[in-house]
Amino acid sequence: MNHVYFKSLIAAAVVSTLGLAQARIIATQWAAQAQTDFGMTCTYAQGEQADELAFARPGFKGTLQVDAGQFEIRAQLGFLFDAFRPRIEAEMNRKLDALLVPA
Repeated sequence: MNHVYFKSLIAAAVVSTLGLAQARIIATQWAAQAQTDFGMTCTYAQGEQADELAFARPGFKGTLQVDAGQFEIRAQLGFLFDAFRPRIEAEMNRKLDALLVPA
């Protein structure tokens, strides 16, 4: 059995005034990018007041919590990804910020 030991945590929150319906669209777009760009496996669960997008790949897992007023990313990095933490965190936030900018 392979065990992955998670060393680092990435946490970020972005306040939003989009409302839940529009936030869901942004979250699913972010998931599509995560799957394409980072090879993540994503699972999206809708709730009445908030949604959770779980994402993972070997050595990397996390969630994107979405509600009417904010997006909250939490990710855990395995030991091998720890050296790249600043770059990974910046890229995750950049992609979310780009989706939140009005066209």
